[in-house]
Amino acid sequence: MPRAGLDPATVTEAAATLADEIGLAQLSMSIVAERLGVKSPSLYKHVDGLPDLTRRVAVLAANELGDELREAMQGLAGVDALAAAAQTVRRYVQRHPGRYAATVGTRPTGPDDPLATALERSLASFAAALRGYRLDPADEVHAIRMLRSVLHGFATIEASDGFRMGTDVDESFAWMIDFVDRGLRGSAER
Repeated sequence: MPRAGLDPATVTEAAATLADEIGLAQLSMSIVAERLGVKSPSLYKHVDGLPDLTRRVAVLAANELGDELREAMQGLAGVDALAAAAQTVRRYVQRHPGRYAATVGTRPTGPDDPLATALERSLASFAAALRGYRLDPADEVHAIRMLRSVLHGFATIEASDGFRMGTDVDESFAWMIDFVDRGLRGSAER
């Protein structure tokens, strides 16, 4: 009989919170069970082990980030949408480094996979941010990949305290957004 109040969503949220606190690599079923006040075998009534739990955390994170991107970019275009998307990713990774890490390298198993739907929401937001640049449709996928790579790189380096040079990180972030904006505008003018 499953423990009252314990369900897949509760287990996933506990795992996501722990991943943010201790790092995704340190997450284990026993640590999640301890947080929830149960024995490890009890969790297997709700999730199919650590890989399944990590995947569930990835779906949770992708949905959260997709919601935050959509909300932040509402009614914005061009550099304003780009900056809003960039700041949203940056803040999300700072607040939720473990759950964000779960999304990296986790691939959807097919179009009906909840992860595919969740990731598509973020991609749609990035595409919307780029729409104001009037890019050649053939270049859009390249621009989305570039934007994701730049934002992922900056946010994960910052979250791991990897920027140790004397220049203000916020200043570097603003410079990066300006640089990307100028590049996108220049690309559209070709």
